[in-house]
Amino acid sequence: MEEPWLTADVQQVLAKAHHQPETVAALTYVFKLMRQAKIEPTELQLVILINHVSEMVDRSVTGEQLPDVDPEMFDGVSPVALRIATQLVDHIGNLADSEKYVVSIHFETAMHN
Repeated sequence: MEEPWLTADVQQVLAKAHHQPETVAALTYVFKLMRQAKIEPTELQLVILINHVSEMVDRSVTGEQLPDVDPEMFDGVSPVALRIATQLVDHIGNLADSEKYVVSIHFETAMHN
């Protein structure tokens, strides 16, 4: 995958993914959404996001579900970050609704760079 955000550090994290093809597909999708929203993550934010996306893909495959979260705890998350998170969760599929809230923090944080 030709992707400038896939630096050596990021690729090391990706190499450890249990379901690499699915993880790469999810990352390609979410990178497109982030670019459309003009979100420019730092390399550290990318490493953390890729690790999280890899874990999301694992949960999707295994059927493991995150516990429910209180959506009110995420009231400070922007509609843009929550929209990207929702689209990512829908794209991966077979995930708990709580996933969108937890992953939205990555996009919200990167929006403030």
